[in-house]
Formats: sequence, structure tokens, C-alpha cells
Amino acid sequence: MTTTNPLLETHLRALRLPTFVQNYQPFATDAAQDNQDYPRYLLALAEQEVLRRQQNRIQQCIHNAHFPLQKNLADFNFAALPTFNKAKLLDLARGTYIDQIEPILLVGNPGLGKTHLATGLGLAACQQGRRVRFYTTARLVNEMTLAQNEHRLHKFSANLLRLDLLILDELGFIPLTPNGAQLFFTLISELHERLAVIITTNLKFAAWTQVFQDETLTAALLDRLTYKAHILKLIGESFRFRQRLEQEQKTA
Repeated sequence: MTTTNPLLETHLRALRLPTFVQNYQPFATDAAQDNQDYPRYLLALAEQEVLRRQQNRIQQCIHNAHFPLQKNLADFNFAALPTFNKAKLLDLARGTYIDQIEPILLVGNPGLGKTHLATGLGLAACQQGRRVRFYTTARLVNEMTLAQNEHRLHKFSANLLRLDLLILDELGFIPLTPNGAQLFFTLISELHERLAVIITTNLKFAAWTQVFQDETLTAALLDRLTYKAHILKLIGESFRFRQRLEQEQKTA
């Protein structure tokens, strides 16, 4: 039976090896029972420490991403979108688009799961240890406007550039002010070919002028966003609408 070693635990904490502190006793018991040598015992402890650190990093990445809800791709009902390119999306989830700095544009009517897919891609990126941030487009523009008013816009943009992936949800949900549109365009220009971006929108590209209210700016923005982009179109009936009909039929 192993006993605690206060001095050893003090040194392990000083070396920031908390998993060693938790496991050195039970692992020593297992090693003695299995007649393992010292290197095998040390390897088991080191592997557990590395695993715990990886798990902690993933959880921290997910926390820092500020997802509204954690929705995995495995939970998405692809059967409801028979024309959607599921294979391509799952291939993108491997993260190559992030390494190659290629945008993803998810386009479709409300209620088809664009936010779910964007979040699922973001979670997959977090699980790869990547730095991700989720915003609604309106919130991002509001925060940029506030940063501009407080003379810290450069710092705000610099923080975004430290990310591996920026997710912008609901572009087109509300029109932008001229200043907001200019801020958004300037940001996308700064991020262009420097940071992977996922954008969800319920508007066809021809209708983006309704949001940015400037044809020249909209054309320049689309030129940047669609360059090397993966454009995934969602076509079908709203999940929420279908669920509401099903509920009404059950109560009828």
C-alpha cells in the first residue's frame, strides 16, 4: 500500500504537475501489482498529465469562444436537407480551411440550421486546440462602434487577429448604419487572407446591398469574402416551422 509523500507533492505542485499529484499513488499501486518497471510507471503518469492538459486547453478554447449554445455536428439532422453537401462539411470540420485561411459562407433561409453548423465547425476547431470567437454580426459591429468611440478600435481588431477562426452569425438580420458597414468592411479587409472566417446569412449575395446600403462597398466586401471561399447553400423547410406543425398536429 502506497503512502503520501508531502515533499514529493510539494515539488510536483511547484513544477505545475497537478495530475501527477492526483495519480502517483494509485498508479504506483497498479505498477507494483503488474510488475511494471519505473519508466513504464513514469510514462503512464506523463501520459495522464498530457491528456489532462489537452482537455483543459479544449475547455478553455470553448469557454473563450462564447458560443450561444454548444451544438455538435453529430447532432445535426442532415436528412432534413437532402441537397446539402454533408461530405464537404464534414471534411471542412477537419480544419484544413483554417490552415489555408479559406472563408466558409453558409447561405440559406432562416430556421435551416446555419447557426448550428457554424457552431459545430467552431467546436470542432476548439477540439483541435484552435482559438475561436463567435459573434452575431450585429453584436460585433456594436462592439466595434463602441471601441471606435473609446479610441481602442485598433486594439480590438488586433485581438481578433490573434484568433484562428472568427464566426459571424446572422449577417443580414438587420441593416447596418453607414458607419457600421464601413467598420465591418474595414475589419474584413484586415482579416482577409490572415484569418479564417465563417459567416452565416439568410440573404443571397445580390441582396447584401440591403444590409450595407452601398453598392461599391458591398461589391468589394463580396470580392474579399468569396475569394477562395467554401459556399454551402442550405435549401429546405425551416426546422422550427416543421417542429411547430408537428406539435400542433399532436395537440389537435
